[in-house]
Amino acid sequence: MSKLLDFMRELGRNASLAAEYTQDADAVMRRAGLSDEERTAMLEKDYATIKRLSGLSDGQFATNHIITAYDR
Repeated sequence: MSKLLDFMRELGRNASLAAEYTQDADAVMRRAGLSDEERTAMLEKDYATIKRLSGLSDGQFATNHIITAYDR
């Protein structure tokens, strides 16, 4: 599994990480060890590149919104 996909999954299930990401997305992604290309794709919301880098295929990457799995 790709580091980017692992990061996106953790971002969706970890409220603390999501709050940090909202404040300083690049710092959180650097700390997670994402590459320059991965960070740029996420910051620019370049879904085609995110899909390619994460290994997701059509139908698996169906939203451009953060879906959270935790209570606020």
